[in-house]
Amino acid sequence: MKYTKIFLLIALIFTGMTASCGQDKKNQSNGSQENESKISLISASELDKVNDGILLIDVRTPEEFASGHIENSININIGSDDFKEQIAALPKDQEIYLYCKKGGRSNSAAKMIEGMEFKKIYDLKGGITAWEDEGLKTVK
Repeated sequence: MKYTKIFLLIALIFTGMTASCGQDKKNQSNGSQENESKISLISASELDKVNDGILLIDVRTPEEFASGHIENSININIGSDDFKEQIAALPKDQEIYLYCKKGGRSNSAAKMIEGMEFKKIYDLKGGITAWEDEGLKTVK
């Protein structure tokens, strides 16, 4: 009986330690992932409010860009061989805003450049399609 009580006490202590250690690692992992991510989605209306003097990149093809783009944006095609080099040449002391047609390519671009030294990376949710759906103007 004496050994049974000691065994149960040790088992309870071990179980408590294991459970709490696992929980700490889980919380630390979730917290660090949130703190480390530089990428945030931004809505068309939010982008419209800040679209003055920002670093706004259209990652679509030059042909798509010429058919209509958001004012103040520059075109750096994600499909070009030197995409990363062109992005790397941009000033790193700013936040960078990315968009494409619907959000897929700009999301890929954001992930590609996340390791670069930009303060923050914003990805236009829904791309230029969402921009136009909200009745916001484009330029040619």
